[in-house]
Amino acid sequence: MLNFKKIRLMTKLAVYEKKDGKEDIYLSKYYKADYVRLQVLKSIITATIGYGLIIALIVFYRMEYLIKNAVTLDYKLLGTYVLGFHIMTITVFGLGALILYSMKYDASRKKLSRYFRLLKRLEKVYNESSHDS
Repeated sequence: MLNFKKIRLMTKLAVYEKKDGKEDIYLSKYYKADYVRLQVLKSIITATIGYGLIIALIVFYRMEYLIKNAVTLDYKLLGTYVLGFHIMTITVFGLGALILYSMKYDASRKKLSRYFRLLKRLEKVYNESSHDS
């Protein structure tokens, strides 16, 4: 005889494992601080690479002006602006990543706890069916 409660639980568990479960189980291997720190570091590195590429494009675009005025440019002021904008950029990206990945980790933990509750319910159903047999 079919146990519809067991089938329903197993279906819910399988759907979760197929969709969100892989990533949530992967995230559960990390402590929250370690996971968030790693993601913030990756965000800062990619923001720095992107910022460097944008600066390179600006330099190439303004190359003629830079060559004509190479002697008269105030490089200290120019470097200060570039460094200041870089610090602002990585600060924004770092804080954004900190908030986003903290929320993502917390949501993952909630879904994972629901998954484990369903597993415990399924175990109870199996134990009840083995006692009945």
